[in-house]
Amino acid sequence: MSQTILYARVSTSDQNLDHQRTQAEAAGFQIDEVVADHGVSGVSTHLFDRPEGKRLDDKLRRGDVLVVRWVDRLGRNYQDVTDTIRHFIRKGVVIRTVINNMTFDGATTDPTQMAVRDALIAFMAATAQAQAEATKEAQRAGIEANKGNPKKYRGKKPSYDAESLHRVQTMAAEGAGTTVIARETGLTRQTVLRIKADPVAAEAALERWSS
Repeated sequence: MSQTILYARVSTSDQNLDHQRTQAEAAGFQIDEVVADHGVSGVSTHLFDRPEGKRLDDKLRRGDVLVVRWVDRLGRNYQDVTDTIRHFIRKGVVIRTVINNMTFDGATTDPTQMAVRDALIAFMAATAQAQAEATKEAQRAGIEANKGNPKKYRGKKPSYDAESLHRVQTMAAEGAGTTVIARETGLTRQTVLRIKADPVAAEAALERWSS
């Protein structure tokens, strides 16, 4: 019998595992089990070198569904992400993302669907790496510009906390409009729009201020 497993990587004390499960379930996923790595960097550590990443690989079988918030949870860069996704595909695992509801079907044998899937994997992995590199470049630029004042390294402090960030992501996954989300969270429409447009950068900003 197939199972649906949510893999989460929680890198800071401010990130809450329950929020990630709630967000996934709000997007329509029925999660059977959560596998999570705590305090592990996704930038420097390969998935299968993480304590729970190896256990995840051992648990997944053909026909199972692996749910991740976004493909950046599966690797450190373009090559790492694509290699990891294709590893699971060869096992017949279906990978689905909470953000944008992307599906990479490892069970399909239709050549056209396989071609579309592989092109999509490459595009999503490239997007994830580009976002990560843009975030790192912004951090480096901030450090160079503010070497005399370490407090400025992190940039402008976000107007949201971990709870409101995940609330925005959950409501967006449920299809709520920007105005409704802003009213429910107490954030400005501009802040909600920025989070929706680039959730990876929004989380990175929050992580810089939680360290």
